[in-house]
This record gives sequence, structure tokens and C-alpha cells, in this order.
Amino acid sequence: MELPSVEERLSHGAPTFFHLKGKSFVMYVGEHHGERLAVWMAAAPGAQEALVQHEPDRFFRPPYVGGRGWVGVFLDREVDWEDLAELVKEAYKTTQSPSKRRA
Repeated sequence: MELPSVEERLSHGAPTFFHLKGKSFVMYVGEHHGERLAVWMAAAPGAQEALVQHEPDRFFRPPYVGGRGWVGVFLDREVDWEDLAELVKEAYKTTQSPSKRRA
């Protein structure tokens, strides 16, 4: 919620973060989806494959949105919260319209 123009609302029963008037960029996924506790987030082209290949015990290709390049991050294990915050910022930047992206 510290990022500009962001709102949280439910999407498919899960807390999801959106750009105001824009796309979703992060979704919290609880056990009701039949998955492990995780967040799913937008990722830059090629990032999903690199992260999953490098750390498959931490990252995964989530159902539904994985085909669009999103990456899942398991939360039911030790989490590097600073690293996760950076990944959320990257997800935010990835889904901004090209004219609104910040350097």
C-alpha cells in the first residue's frame, strides 16, 4: 500500500493489489485455492523462468496466471521480507502502462 495509486480488493476471493484504474500486480493465495500459502505476482518477461529454475523451492509457476509470466513465491517457509518487498515493487512496475513507468 506504500506504492502510489494502489488499492487492495478481493479478486476470486483473495486479497489482491491493483493500480487504481489498472491491472492487478500481486495476489495473496491462501489454502482455499488448494495451494500452499503464497503470493502470486506479475514478473518481467523471462523472470519467472529464471527465478523458478534458480530457486524451485522458493519460486513456482502459479496456475491461471503463470501462463502470463506471473511468478509464485512460497510463504510457508523462511521468507526474506526485504527481497519479497523488492519483488512486489518490480511487479508493480511491470504492470504499469509504459507511459507511467518510473525508472
